[in-house]
Amino acid sequence: MKHWSMVKNSMIKGGSMKRIKLLVVLLISLISGLSAQDVLPPLAEVNTPVRTSMRLREKNDTIPLTCSIPDDFKGTRINMIRDESSGLHSLYERLRQVKQEGASDSVRIVHVGDSHTRGRIFPRTAGEVLQKSFGAVKYTEIGINGATCVTFTRPDPIRQMAALQPELLIISLGTNESHGRNYKPDIHYNQLNELLGLVRIYMPDVPILLTTPPGSYERIRVERKRNYIINPRTIHAVNTICRYAEGHSLGVWDMYTILGGSSHACLNWKNKGMMRPDHVHYMPEAYALQGRLLAEAIIKGYNRYVSF
Repeated sequence: MKHWSMVKNSMIKGGSMKRIKLLVVLLISLISGLSAQDVLPPLAEVNTPVRTSMRLREKNDTIPLTCSIPDDFKGTRINMIRDESSGLHSLYERLRQVKQEGASDSVRIVHVGDSHTRGRIFPRTAGEVLQKSFGAVKYTEIGINGATCVTFTRPDPIRQMAALQPELLIISLGTNESHGRNYKPDIHYNQLNELLGLVRIYMPDVPILLTTPPGSYERIRVERKRNYIINPRTIHAVNTICRYAEGHSLGVWDMYTILGGSSHACLNWKNKGMMRPDHVHYMPEAYALQGRLLAEAIIKGYNRYVSF
């Protein structure tokens, strides 16, 4: 009996030792498993750097803007370029490369127009704003007093534009067309078509931006006294330019409508004292404002491009 009791006690102690060893093994396995899980981050952490990078890119690529349209201008619209066909995306990509990647070659912009362009303040202000915003931008103006579409519809001036290798061609015409007493929208449309057809022969892939005229008055005589009325044909020239741009997938910056249209554009400029006595041309500060607005509209298009 005594021997059996000793054997029994030994078996009990042996079973306890096995259970203790089993518990120790389980605890070690559990601790090791937790350590292994800590080495692998959860999926949310793996994706976090990608989302952060996207937020940083959007923040760094876009350019802050403040609206330059005077608060006392009436009937204004949002200052933007209409470009439903995304024809200016190649320009925006080049601007992004210059701004973000430090591309050494400048983005080349050529601005063609009439006396509003010939005065240089309008295009040069636009160029200065774009240079300040992006860096390497070369902005060249080609303006001729009294110019219409027909003025440039010749090989020589088109070859002059093409030689500058523009990455954006801006065409600002329409004021002189609208001052023709026999103005007809269909004739104006065909003249635009002839001009742009010649441009496409020499510059088949260059993005084109059309702009509308700022507005003007025409002189009349009432009882032998000189008087001025808002040119009633400007709105028809504006509509023709916009219709052509839409029908041929070109960008258009409708300055006339943005700054008040037929009801307010001319009055806004005149009441601000920004028109010259001839009621056709503008004071230097007006042309500077137009240049800033054009540059801001281009920057807005760029911001939309890099944000999506």
